[in-house]
Amino acid sequence: MSVSFELQDELQALQDIPNYDIPNEQDPNSHDPGPLLQQAVGAIAHSSEEITDPEIFDIFRSLLKHSDAVAGPYMSKMLDALLSAFGAQIDSAIRDSKEEDQQIVMAHKLPLEMYAFLVNWFVGAAEKVKAMAEEDAPSAPVKARRGRGGKAGTSRAAAAAKKAEQWTWIDQIPGTLELICKALKLKTHRIWVTSPERDAFITCLTRPAYHVAESEQYMKIQNVRMHVYKVICLAVKHHGHTLAAQINIMQSLQYYEHLSEPMAECLSILAKEFDHAQLGDEILREIAGKSFSAQDTKGPRAFSRFLVRFSEESPRSVLKQISLLIGHLDSESYPMRMAIVEVIGSLIRELATSEDMTSRTNGSNQASKQLDGLFELLLSRTLDLSSYVRSKVFTTLSKMLDLPLRLPEQRLRITRAAVDTLEDKASTVRKAAVSILVKLILTHPYGEMYGGDLNLEKWEERYKTWKDKLEEMEGGIGKAVERDQDDKEEIDSNVDEEDGDEDEDTEMEGTDVNDDADASSNSPKPKKRKASRKSTVNVTAIVSEQEALAALETNEILAMGLRKKYCTEALDFVRTLEGGMVLLTQLLGSTNKAEVLESMEFFRVASEYQLASAEKGIKRMLHLIWHKDNSSTSEDGKELKGVRSRLLECYRMLYFDPLPDMEPKQQVNRIAKNMIELTYETTLAELTSLEEMMRIMMEDGQIHYDVINKLWQVYSAPQVLSRSQRRGAIIILGMLALSKRTIISEKVDTLLKIGLGPFGKADLTLARYTCLALQRLNGSAKKVKGSLLDKSLRMEMDNPIFRKLQNTIEHPCRSKDWFCMAEQAINTIYALGEHPDELCNNLVKNLTRRAFAKRQNAEEPPSEPNTDTMDVDQEMEPPEPTSHAPSSTHISTQQSSTSGEKDLGDVFHLSQLLFVVGHVAIKHIVFLELVEREWKRQKDEKQLAEKLAAGGSPNRANKETEELDQVAGNAEDEIGERIAAVRETELLYGEQSLLKLYGPLLVHVCGSPHKFKNRTLRAAATLSFSKFLCVSSQFCDQHHHLLFKILETSRDPNIRSNIVIALGDVAVSFSNIIDENSNELYKGLSDGDLVVKKNTLMVLTHLILNGMIKVKGQLGEMAKCVEDEEPRIADLAKLFFTELSTKDNAIYNNLPDVISHLSTGDHAVEEEIFKSTMRYIFSFIEKEKQAENIVEKLCQRFRLSEDPRQWRDIAFCLSLLPFKSERSVKKLIEGLQFYRDKLHEEGVYDRFSEILSKARSNKSANKPDTELNEFESILDEHRRQGEEDQAFEKRVEGKKAAAKRKATRRSARKKAVEAEPEPISQALVPRDDDDLYV
Repeated sequence: MSVSFELQDELQALQDIPNYDIPNEQDPNSHDPGPLLQQAVGAIAHSSEEITDPEIFDIFRSLLKHSDAVAGPYMSKMLDALLSAFGAQIDSAIRDSKEEDQQIVMAHKLPLEMYAFLVNWFVGAAEKVKAMAEEDAPSAPVKARRGRGGKAGTSRAAAAAKKAEQWTWIDQIPGTLELICKALKLKTHRIWVTSPERDAFITCLTRPAYHVAESEQYMKIQNVRMHVYKVICLAVKHHGHTLAAQINIMQSLQYYEHLSEPMAECLSILAKEFDHAQLGDEILREIAGKSFSAQDTKGPRAFSRFLVRFSEESPRSVLKQISLLIGHLDSESYPMRMAIVEVIGSLIRELATSEDMTSRTNGSNQASKQLDGLFELLLSRTLDLSSYVRSKVFTTLSKMLDLPLRLPEQRLRITRAAVDTLEDKASTVRKAAVSILVKLILTHPYGEMYGGDLNLEKWEERYKTWKDKLEEMEGGIGKAVERDQDDKEEIDSNVDEEDGDEDEDTEMEGTDVNDDADASSNSPKPKKRKASRKSTVNVTAIVSEQEALAALETNEILAMGLRKKYCTEALDFVRTLEGGMVLLTQLLGSTNKAEVLESMEFFRVASEYQLASAEKGIKRMLHLIWHKDNSSTSEDGKELKGVRSRLLECYRMLYFDPLPDMEPKQQVNRIAKNMIELTYETTLAELTSLEEMMRIMMEDGQIHYDVINKLWQVYSAPQVLSRSQRRGAIIILGMLALSKRTIISEKVDTLLKIGLGPFGKADLTLARYTCLALQRLNGSAKKVKGSLLDKSLRMEMDNPIFRKLQNTIEHPCRSKDWFCMAEQAINTIYALGEHPDELCNNLVKNLTRRAFAKRQNAEEPPSEPNTDTMDVDQEMEPPEPTSHAPSSTHISTQQSSTSGEKDLGDVFHLSQLLFVVGHVAIKHIVFLELVEREWKRQKDEKQLAEKLAAGGSPNRANKETEELDQVAGNAEDEIGERIAAVRETELLYGEQSLLKLYGPLLVHVCGSPHKFKNRTLRAAATLSFSKFLCVSSQFCDQHHHLLFKILETSRDPNIRSNIVIALGDVAVSFSNIIDENSNELYKGLSDGDLVVKKNTLMVLTHLILNGMIKVKGQLGEMAKCVEDEEPRIADLAKLFFTELSTKDNAIYNNLPDVISHLSTGDHAVEEEIFKSTMRYIFSFIEKEKQAENIVEKLCQRFRLSEDPRQWRDIAFCLSLLPFKSERSVKKLIEGLQFYRDKLHEEGVYDRFSEILSKARSNKSANKPDTELNEFESILDEHRRQGEEDQAFEKRVEGKKAAAKRKATRRSARKKAVEAEPEPISQALVPRDDDDLYV
């Protein structure tokens, strides 16, 4: 052995390859490496021992040192030779290791070390060649294998040559690592006597494995990954590589993020297949001892992934160290806290599926305690500071619900925690909480006995049943115990008596023995035996029977107790879910799409499981039909469905999808029934949303015609049906007709026969919805702004529809539902009629004749109401008898006649007349707009036809028309002016106008509340009067003050609410009139009635946001609503300010007025409410320039304010500003002169201290630190000075008060002295007083 080779030294030298010294170095750059490689390969092929030849060894080292100059085929050839020779040397060493002679075995030491060294170097060199030459080396061989060699025109030889030229190191990795595994099977302790030498050899062998592992691309290949694991495991198990492996693995986790999960798998394989768990334990202990900062992101992420994967692969190993790892729950780094949460989840899964828990062995108690402790830990993290951790807790708990072990107590705790978390500020956490609630319902353990429903009433009945049975059973046992005691006493007494008889018998025996032994022996003995045998048998039988009964009853009581407990737990679960329904309903209005979708899924599942409150959520979901679906929204890489499409899917699943195992006819009946029931107890908003849903479903062809026919059958059924059913059928049919007009047009006769026939006259609500359905004949095409096209259908006035509608309106009736029906009937007339004014003319005249018909006997009420009330359905509310008493039934119209008689009429008939007149007026305005559009359309068609007839092209004709319009004026403007003139002067003031007669009447009725006291009449008159105000600006200008007066004085909240809405409509028509009186409108915001307040807020929101009225300092009243006690009012106010903030500087311009309004005067609010309101409004001040100006304005306000409350409010508003810029701070400092004398007020100084800390926390480059420090010292100085001044003023005031008290006492003594000489006059005074009182 002529070569000197120390493996440890060579490995050390290899760290600096450019300076690595080779005695016989050959440079491949200057010489062809082929002959050199051939020489070396031939030598070691002849004998693997030849590697010890310095020349051969140096050839390999030279080629590896200059590997970047060596071609791929040479590198491949060298690797094959080295692996072959290394393998031969290993085989030889394994054979010789069986020999006794130590020298023979140790002879293999040097060749093995040299081969290991070269292979180690080759792996590093191959990596460099790959990295420098070809980035996509692994992909090349894969493509080469995919049969492309069989392509036409490509020969096998060419493909093989091309493959040979490519550097395919990735294909060689498994073989190389396999050979290293083989080397690790050597008995190294016999070849290497000392530990350092053996460790150096093992390190040399394992380093290639770690080197390969550093490449993420290589570790994705299963074969390579498993060989890396094998090398590490063999080295640790057989060659004492534990400590080095621990260091390497920890470094890998720290520097190579992709190795987190592979290293966990490796340790798991080491523990399971190689029975060596110590390394995993050591690494877990080392990780438990590490600390991670919140700023570090890479390290915690890698270690957290390792812990999660290791807990999944080897949970028992982690369970042993969990007491140490739990410390990371308090780590600053949230990824580590998330990891521990997932680790705890894996441990719970392991314990719950263990044999101890499933087989109920002795270890089950300990496992159960461990489970409880881990669950407690998990649930405590629902209060973690990080939303990611809180969300991860629920994701982890959700996985626990799939376990075969039901864990009812833990489920209840999870349910409570999830319901409490529904108010979390993070949407991801709320979504996770809703998701786990869905999972809890789907996997609940209370379906084994009763089928799985979660209806609260049913569970309460079940609980009561078992509770009563259990009490009855326990009471029976108590009585049985008493009876048993009595029986025992009786038995004992019987036995005593029998014993006495036996004594007597024995005495007799004794006396008779002498006389006759046989007789004396035969006579008493059978008696004695019989008595004793009987008593013994009875006691034994009774005791055994009692024991059997007691055991049976005990088992029954135990079973009943368990059932009672089962029902108790189910009730707790259902009640907890019901308690969260309000919050879940609110989440349907969230702006987060994923959260809304999850809430929808919850209500769908809850409805299927019959939770009582789920129906409210299902109804609330309807409003999501107006949601605008985004084309594609993804979260966590998952595509989210659109809200509207998901809503339709939920409703289909609940109500419209056919059920299995049901006949087609039954399916149709069920779907029709569900549709009708959707209309029960619904609000107008819910019906509107349901209408949109039905329209979309009909357009998509999701409603079968059999269902539509069934709805018609229900509507037209001759037999008696509940009114809600018949109404529901026509409501749904009207909704479906929005999409398809023929649904109604084919059944008009049925509508007239049922809805406007006897059924409709008996049920006015049915008639109203029938009118709505008839309006669908006009189609549902929306008007396009500026378009002159009119696709509506118009009918001749002799159509039977109009005759029926008129008869329905004029039919005598006493129900208040008549007004809603009449409104829709008039709408139908104007929607379908060619000349609706003709019909309405006759209608108004007929109602006028009826209302003003003279009565022969004024003292008696007309007989008509009694007969009319018979026509009203019994289910409908009858009119109040008190409101139609003889004293109030007849009213004076105050129309004095020449004979002096009073015209007497029926109050309800007058109400009907006034209502119809008002509604006809407002509908006629709309009709005039349609007439105007039709005239313009006819004019355009006529002009176009004339131009075409003259031989011009349409484009030229349009151009000429535009030129003519510019010269002679636009004829369309003339049409518009003509229609406006009709509306302004003719409708209410024209000589031929019928409505002219009713304007003064309405003014008189509305203006005489002391004469016209009937509530129905006043409501109808006020509503019609409001509609008249929308017709003509002249009428509005003359009489709008009356409407404001009614708003102010009326005690009826319905009237006030109607007036507020009407004022919004008047403002749209004549904005200048309402704008002048907008202060009156704002008064509704302080109305005591919630509906009036809400309607006022909505109307003002509409008018302000659309620019119909100007804000003149009244925005403070709107701001008050932000903190209203009623959540709906507060939400509407916040929505208003959110929309107002999108207008240019709207909030900024009105901010001073809002602050003044809320802080000072009679309308000031409490200080806490002021703070919360301002905190919300100031959130919209985002522009830096605005903030600077507000600082200046607020500082100047200090100068004009004397009240400490105002000082505190202004200082608080200043503290809400961000102070991000240097200019803001400077303006604050410049304003010091205005507020320095106010700093003694504690609240003011505290706010300025907050501003200072906020200004210092800003990270701007131009932050004026010096000025801020000076400002702070000035603030402190002025504060002290202010406190001293305040104390001095108090002392002065105290002295003044003392002097005043002295002066008062002095003057009192002086008066007393002066009064002493006149005692008589003093005595006379009380005497005079007495006389006066007498």
